[in-house]
Amino acid sequence: MPDLLTGSHIVDVALLIVAAEAVLLVLWRRRRGPGRGALLVNLASGACLMLALRAVLAGAPGYWLAAALAGAGTAHVADLWLRLRSAAP
Repeated sequence: MPDLLTGSHIVDVALLIVAAEAVLLVLWRRRRGPGRGALLVNLASGACLMLALRAVLAGAPGYWLAAALAGAGTAHVADLWLRLRSAAP
């Protein structure tokens, strides 16, 4: 159990939970709820931040951290764009 909390495996568990959440939200969206695009880019942003954390905890090369942070930033911009576009009159 201590290895799970101190290593990068806890991030793997969190990423599996986010993936399950994405599947459930897409299935739920088929009936009702907010747009799938907005939900998925929001989850992608968080998942990329978790990948960045995992890269640091695992001692991965710096380019993996940079790629994960670039993905998080891109998903965040897409999320903002979708929110602003839907709020425009």
